Amino acid sequence: MNLLFVFFLCFAVRVASVFIVKTFYVPDEYWQSLEVAHKITFGYGYLTWEWVYGIRSYVYPMLIAGVYKLLALLRLDTAQWLVIVPRILQATLSAYSDYRFFIWTGKKKWGLFLTIASWFWFYMGSRTLSNTLESSLTTIALSFFPWYGEGIAYLWPAILCCFLRPTAAIIWLPLVFYHLRKSKISWTNLIFKRYLVISLTVAAVVIGIDSYMHGRFLVTPYEFLKYNIFQNIGNFYGSHPWYWYFTVGLPTVLGINFLPFLFGTIETIRKHESYPVRKYLLVTIVLALAVLSAVEHKEFRFVTVLMPLCFYIATDTLTRWSYKASSLVLWIVAILIVVGNAIPAWYLSTVHQRGPIDVMAKLGDIAVEYRSSENRPVNILFLMPCHSTPYYSHIHQNVSMRFLTCEPNLKQLPDYKDEADLFFESPIHWLRSHIPSYPRSAKPSHVVLYEPLAKTINDFLVDYKQVCTIENAEYINSRTGKHILVYQRLRDGEDNKFNRDEFKRDATAARLVEFDDDHLSYYQDDEFETDRNLFN
Repeated sequence: MNLLFVFFLCFAVRVASVFIVKTFYVPDEYWQSLEVAHKITFGYGYLTWEWVYGIRSYVYPMLIAGVYKLLALLRLDTAQWLVIVPRILQATLSAYSDYRFFIWTGKKKWGLFLTIASWFWFYMGSRTLSNTLESSLTTIALSFFPWYGEGIAYLWPAILCCFLRPTAAIIWLPLVFYHLRKSKISWTNLIFKRYLVISLTVAAVVIGIDSYMHGRFLVTPYEFLKYNIFQNIGNFYGSHPWYWYFTVGLPTVLGINFLPFLFGTIETIRKHESYPVRKYLLVTIVLALAVLSAVEHKEFRFVTVLMPLCFYIATDTLTRWSYKASSLVLWIVAILIVVGNAIPAWYLSTVHQRGPIDVMAKLGDIAVEYRSSENRPVNILFLMPCHSTPYYSHIHQNVSMRFLTCEPNLKQLPDYKDEADLFFESPIHWLRSHIPSYPRSAKPSHVVLYEPLAKTINDFLVDYKQVCTIENAEYINSRTGKHILVYQRLRDGEDNKFNRDEFKRDATAARLVEFDDDHLSYYQDDEFETDRNLFN
């Protein structure tokens, strides 16, 4: 198969995902990359607590900031371009990693097929997440790994991975050990003349960038481990049982591709001497899952980095099986894999949790056009679980915005509750305590919230009218809803009938046809009743 064709095929699929994937996944896609880059480039934005305490590296945001700066110089720094171009950049790197995976598997068609068909990689491959970057760099590094010969080119992306996301070390430590055992070069030569030189070079660059940006000497991998592992801050954002990655996490991420991986795993265990590479990859996968399982906070995206290892085993399994299978069976299996991946890819990429992205586009238009009665710009209040939407990177207007924060208990206070928890415990009390009620102009010009909350805070919304309803998701919990609502503060002279119960029915149900000093005639329907005295 022509390698140039392979790369452009991968590139076409990943760039297509930029325009197809229009849903919200996790806040880190924006708050740990785009928002930071926006703050660096344009001087306004919001940095979460991770950046204040220095547990994140600036390398990826700096790369995106370079893109933003270029767009600004070309006067193309609109909100649309600030969202799309970084995703195209990440999609290009993901496409190259797909191409390198094809090379690593020995140019096997099943390898290319599984990578392109994967629902989760289609869903993730163009997102500006550090996990996406980590997975791409890991795949590239694995393609250069000296499974049968000598070479250290893999160390550059591998060590960079470890500095960007320290958890990557759980994959590379066993693989480095494998390299030391198999290499004909002495381990002292490898460690001191190659490993150490490359490691120190990458460390100097990353630590230099991070220390400069944070304003003090800082080793972000150490800070990351200190807060997320030693202090177990991640548990604040949720926890799962230890076996979750084995029973739910990895099977879900692999989707229907989990079946050939499972068959390959069983075959590798039974005939481990016949598959040395598959055996060591399987050992690495199990060790990585075991270490990740020891941390209470778990997410699907944390095992994205294991996908290339799993796909290698699945590719080799399907390739060997296909030698004996008939053409009909091969087509049936291929169609099942495509359909099994297409359904979740379509639903999660285009339907589920689309609201947070769509509402920011609407707010961006409002931020440009709106002026209050006092000729003031928008002032937006997000009454949603914290980080429920992107922020300045998707509006690109230096306007006042506020959201409910959810910083973890960094000071180890007893009975600690973050701002979002305090709000949802008693919304009206929180609003009365934090939002001025008089004069009306002191209130935020716009309020964004999930549908179920509207009834709870109806008294607060009496000075607002609903201007937008955004479809969000079918699955909801106690704090989210099927729709996202946008309310706009009433202007001077506007009646507050928009939120009073007696005006919520359709006013067109009763049509006034005649009204004079002596008598009133009108039509009524079953749901609209009035009284002549109302008009007297």
